[in-house]
Amino acid sequence: MKFLQSAIIIQLLALITYASTLFAAPQLPEDIKWLTIDTDPVFASPEAQKGGTLNLALLSFPLTFRTVGPDANSSFRNAILGNQLGLIGIHPNTLNIIPELATHWAFGKDQKTMYFRLNPAARWSDGHPVTADDFAFTLEFMRAKHIIAPWYNDHYTKEIDKVIVYDDHTLAVVSTKAVPDLHLRLGLTPTPRHFYGALDTDFVKKYNWKIAPNTGPYQISDFKKGKSVKFSRKKEWWARDLRYFKNRFNVNRVIYTVVRDRNVQWEYFKKGKLDIFDLTMPRYWHTKSDIPEVRQGYIHRIWFFNDSQQSAQGLWLNQDKAIFKDPNVRYAFAHAMNIGKVIEEVLRNDYYRLEGMFVGYGPYSNTEIRARRFDIGRVTQYMEASGWKRGEDGIWEKAGQRFSVEVLYSREEHTPRLVVLKEEAKKAGVELRLQRLDPAAAYKKVMEKNHEADWGGWSTSLRPGFWEHFHSVNAHKPQTNNITNTDDPEMDHLIDAYRNSLDETERIALSLKIQGKIHDTGAFVPTFMVPYVRQAFWRWWRLPNPAGTKRSGDLFSPFDSTTGGLFWYDKALYDETRKAMKKRRAFEPATLVDETYKMATIKK
Repeated sequence: MKFLQSAIIIQLLALITYASTLFAAPQLPEDIKWLTIDTDPVFASPEAQKGGTLNLALLSFPLTFRTVGPDANSSFRNAILGNQLGLIGIHPNTLNIIPELATHWAFGKDQKTMYFRLNPAARWSDGHPVTADDFAFTLEFMRAKHIIAPWYNDHYTKEIDKVIVYDDHTLAVVSTKAVPDLHLRLGLTPTPRHFYGALDTDFVKKYNWKIAPNTGPYQISDFKKGKSVKFSRKKEWWARDLRYFKNRFNVNRVIYTVVRDRNVQWEYFKKGKLDIFDLTMPRYWHTKSDIPEVRQGYIHRIWFFNDSQQSAQGLWLNQDKAIFKDPNVRYAFAHAMNIGKVIEEVLRNDYYRLEGMFVGYGPYSNTEIRARRFDIGRVTQYMEASGWKRGEDGIWEKAGQRFSVEVLYSREEHTPRLVVLKEEAKKAGVELRLQRLDPAAAYKKVMEKNHEADWGGWSTSLRPGFWEHFHSVNAHKPQTNNITNTDDPEMDHLIDAYRNSLDETERIALSLKIQGKIHDTGAFVPTFMVPYVRQAFWRWWRLPNPAGTKRSGDLFSPFDSTTGGLFWYDKALYDETRKAMKKRRAFEPATLVDETYKMATIKK
């Protein structure tokens, strides 16, 4: 009996030991190499002061404070997400990884895994510590059906395999496959489990107007539905003295007020009810800002050049339409577009010609490519080579078909540009039929691939993305971004190789080749790029020197961990300006032009 009892005890101990191994905390690889960086230059000014209120405008009040789910994808969402830090950031000038919530990071040998050490000081705005479990919860949260966000459900299932929690401050994020630039995929943001708890079917309604805790410098502190939203700076923000956050996020409050018309916003700005106004549009920079407040130096203007990825603005030709099946006709169409005249006459030479689809991507950009210029002789050469002849009205004809193209667009302010293009194209024998739809209708028509030529642009990313726009798997069917219906087996092969390559040198070489192939299709006609930001601001607002970073698209962005919060309020200048305005005493007018980061390819 004693022998039997001993055997049972031994078996139980063995089972306990085995079970403990099953549930033991995972172990970090022994040969892990932790990395960090604290030598890249800071880009904030040591002269910055804390204080003041920044008044900005919204065209409409957000439909929710949620950042996922129904009605969440509005422009205001950027203000909320701008106050949520990720594991790591990207230095806006060097593009190196820099710390955010993580102080250190490491790359796994499988090229799918990144390891992170969290800053023990990191806190949510409600005081709770940020832990590795908050990143594990991000995966649970984004995969949950109750958030009613299919894109996020899909992305966080197909792109992220898992989050491994080693302890409160150590974790790993694992991709579903080995990819280049792993840090661009795996720099997750946390989600506060202690705030959301178990998700249920009431998520959308329950959290529509709840203010979730965040890890960034500001938090929504008050709002009036339909009227305004106020953010307040956290005076004891845990990251305020970290190298890349010091002297940033300086104003005490940011108030967004709903002003539903841009012209009314301009009047508010002139009266000092708003602090900043965008002047990128030529008519605002050259004409509308010629006002006493600017001439008397109360309002300053700045023209700041940046050096970042440029939106692919242009005409997108649908190769599934009969008119554009012939490459010669596509080339002729490009040479019939007098983009230079539009820039000169309508845009006051303020905009620059975009040479290709991927400009501003550093070594990934093919700088040998030049957009086809207006050239009636070349139009004639290509059209005659394909058997077309000029008709009685001067428009090219062939077998009863006229060279007549419907150009789809959605913004009224672009009409003058297209009118010039239309008149110039007629000289080259091409008829443009302009069709303006509201943005939703125009987008639907393009996504259904029912357009002939779409006048529009696409957003950018840190690296060129070719698969969505030019791989044949996305051609000849609706609801994909291959709106030119490009179907080229050789290009497919290059794009597949680019997506699968883990070698940066090889990827750069493939990127250049693919861009050459895109140019050869003639299906994208580049138009303009605006590699700068122009803004007006009351003189009591100050900027660092230089006024922004290479990637700054808004010098007065109050949030955004990459480029935001560099400006500050100067109380002495405010008092000085207000006194001068009462006494009608003028200052020297100030229009600043900062070319520190002007793209080398457009330097005069």
